Order: sequence, then structure tokens, then C-alpha cells
Amino acid sequence: MNMYVSNLSFRLGEQELEDLFRQYGEVSSVKIIKDRETQRSRGFGFVEMPNQDEARAAMEALSNYELGGRNINVSEARQRD
Repeated sequence: MNMYVSNLSFRLGEQELEDLFRQYGEVSSVKIIKDRETQRSRGFGFVEMPNQDEARAAMEALSNYELGGRNINVSEARQRD
């Protein structure tokens, strides 16, 4: 399952985000979206977990979780039209 993670601290790295989600199961990919020109985080990203049950457990546990001084939001990513 691909999850959309928002309200991330601009200083948060992909490894920190992966470590957080890995507590709930296997993580296949993590991507924090960055501004093309400045390469600074845009404050959101995506985490993919292959096991649906583990992903749902992570989503439930980490929604509104405080990370880097901010409460993150986690939801199932929607496909782009």
C-alpha cells in the first residue's frame, strides 16, 4: 500500500521516516518530495509498504503522531488522474 504522509518537518530525512514506519513492518520505499530548484523538502512524501495489514496498522498508529515537532498526517495515497 502506498501512503501519503503530510505535515512533515522540513528537516526530516527519508531514513528517519523509514525507521518510523519500519516499526510496523516491511517498508519497500520512502520518498520525501523536494522543491526542484532549492532541493528543500516540501513537507510531504510517500511511504510504500507491501503488506496491507502492516500498512493499515502504521496508518492508524501514526496519524497525528508527533515527529520533529509536528503532528504528521498519514492516509492512503490516491492515484493521479
